[in-house]
Amino acid sequence: MQSNKYSIAPSTFTNPAEASTHDRILKGALKLFGTKGYEGTTTKDLAQAANVAEGTLFRYFTNKKAILVEVATAGWVEILTDLLTELSEMGSYKAIAQVMKRRMFHLRENKYLLQVCFVEAQYHPELREKIQSEIIDKMTDVAEAFFQTAMDRGIYRRMNPKIVAQVFLGMFAVAGFSEQTVIDPHASPQALQEMAEGLADIFLNGVLAKGEKM
Repeated sequence: MQSNKYSIAPSTFTNPAEASTHDRILKGALKLFGTKGYEGTTTKDLAQAANVAEGTLFRYFTNKKAILVEVATAGWVEILTDLLTELSEMGSYKAIAQVMKRRMFHLRENKYLLQVCFVEAQYHPELREKIQSEIIDKMTDVAEAFFQTAMDRGIYRRMNPKIVAQVFLGMFAVAGFSEQTVIDPHASPQALQEMAEGLADIFLNGVLAKGEKM
């Protein structure tokens, strides 16, 4: 079932009314940017979606670009937190299929965030740099530490853990944005399970037949 959750990190406002307005602006902006695009969304659209006056937007954000940047980074902060929690709670270093399956479910739920990040980051260097420096690098560090520990324990073979982390993150990100998951909201749990298990098998065992050498 398609989730209606928008992946927005909690605001830091101490006043509940201000926090609510701030979050409504971000949630409305996420859907608008994801469906109409940044250029196709006006500040009037953003105000209407949040049910506030247009001038109210600029009490919380300096301009429309600032809303775009916060929408993207706040969503990825939540994804990073989820990933960190999931890796830390894994009962087995071989349970990658389950992690990938849950990641793909979460990515499908966050289809608007992916649209914003994959599409808008191409046209806004400041957004791309912020996502890279504040989110992607941190996700890679988290995954790298996880795989380094697995190598130290002899569960994974010795190789560059940073490269392993990048491959791992790239696999579920690309799979999560495929037609079978994000774009098609009706993909069955069985289809996601099959994709997750296939990715995990490739990740853990590679694609060469046994006995074959590079």
